Amino acid sequence: MALPVKERVRQDSEPIATIYRNLGTSSAEQVVTRALGELALTMAGLAAQVRERELQDLARQLRRLQRMSENLGMVSLGLVAGDVRTCLDRGDVTAFSAVWARLVRVAERSLAPDKALLDQTFS
Repeated sequence: MALPVKERVRQDSEPIATIYRNLGTSSAEQVVTRALGELALTMAGLAAQVRERELQDLARQLRRLQRMSENLGMVSLGLVAGDVRTCLDRGDVTAFSAVWARLVRVAERSLAPDKALLDQTFS
């Protein structure tokens, strides 16, 4: 029997609201769109590294993902990226695999184009 996994994605709307207050709508949309694109590219790069088992630079890239997530108020994504780094640092292959799968699920939900479909909680 396969158990369905449903990740709750927590977000904090304040970082993006601050960007909009400081830059205005037009500029803020550009900045946020670019930042989300960079975050998606970083996640794709991490996935490629894990798939190819190239782990030497993975901790640095996970830290980058964590910072980017925090800057955009993506609480869950930032926390899970930190958890993956911890598993990597400890050399725990089993935990790394499980938490990596969780990171992929959270990233997919965090970067989903239709946020209204997600069951998010705001901190």
